[in-house]
This record gives sequence, structure tokens and C-alpha cells, in this order.
Amino acid sequence: MALDGQQKGRVLRTRGESGSDVPGAGTMGITLFLASLSMLFIGSLVAVVWVRVAADQWPPVGAPALPRLLWLSTALLIGCSVTIHSALGAIRRGDQQGLQRRLILTACLATLFLASQAVGWYQFFDAAVFESHLYGFSFYVLTGLHGAHVIGGIVALAVVLVMTYRGCYTWAHYPGVRNTAIYWHFLDAVWLVLFGFLLAAG
Repeated sequence: MALDGQQKGRVLRTRGESGSDVPGAGTMGITLFLASLSMLFIGSLVAVVWVRVAADQWPPVGAPALPRLLWLSTALLIGCSVTIHSALGAIRRGDQQGLQRRLILTACLATLFLASQAVGWYQFFDAAVFESHLYGFSFYVLTGLHGAHVIGGIVALAVVLVMTYRGCYTWAHYPGVRNTAIYWHFLDAVWLVLFGFLLAAG
């Protein structure tokens, strides 16, 4: 007979007070997905480095400085990692309302991250430099690629949030929350690498 969420939680309690979310297909899926994304971002960085080495001057004369809002974006994204990790801790304690609040907070911070990036993209744009040199194009490729995956992360948060309201997760079974947290930590790590590269290259 199938076990409901509460019964399943009681059965798995013997495996540890913080639950035992046994790895399965979802874990393999997120691992392969992040491995492929890593190759995508590494390939993008290598391409930009290649372009930079081949360029006579980098950045070109008259190129705008990197937007200061990138620092705010970095703080917001780190905040996303903190809140999603806190959400993971909440479901491990069986705190459903705490999980929901933290997922919403993570989504809000991620939305603010995209808003700050959009303003930064607007401030950085210089038509003359963009048309005559790959410096500006490289900036938009790296930050835009990352931003697109942040949008995907917000979608994932929305799906997980809906599932929490449907009671799909217990303290002992929370694969969606765990995998979403892993994804957001990955986005945070990638951004720190990209931001450091942009500072060094600029």
C-alpha cells in the first residue's frame, strides 16, 4: 500500500533526525545538467579570453567603466544562496511555512538581481564602442548568459513553491528543494567567477 507523506516521514525517521532524502534520478539529472552548464560557461570564458588576447587594446579607448551596480548584483545573488540554503534547513526541520517564506524571499532577491543587472546593462551600453569593438559584446554575452539561467532559477523556485503548497515535501522527502538549492549555489559560484573575470579583464 502506498504511503502518504506523513507515514513516509515516520518510516524514514529511523535514518536520522534531519531526514534522509535518498539520491535518485533527480540527483543524477541535476549533476549532469550542472556539468553541461559548466562546460557552457567555461567555453564562453575561453572564447572571451581568446578575443581579449587577440585584441590590440583591451578595453578600448573610451569604453565605459564596469557598472558599480555589479557589486549590488553580487550581494543580491549571495543573498539568494543564503535564503535558499535556509529554505533547505527549514524543510529538514519540517517547517513548511518557513520553507515557503524563504522560497519567496529567494525569488524576490533574484528578481532584484535581474533588475539591477538590467540597469547596469543600460548604463554600460555605448553604441560606438559596441559596434567597433568586442569588449562590450563580451560583457553582454557573459552577463546575459548568466542572467538567462537566473530566470530559469526563478521558474524553478516558482515550481517548487507551488509544490510546497500542495504538500509534496516533508522533512524526510524534499528532492525538489534540494536540487533547486544546488542550482542556486551553482549560479552564485558562476557569477563570482564571471564577476572576478570582468574586474580583472576590465
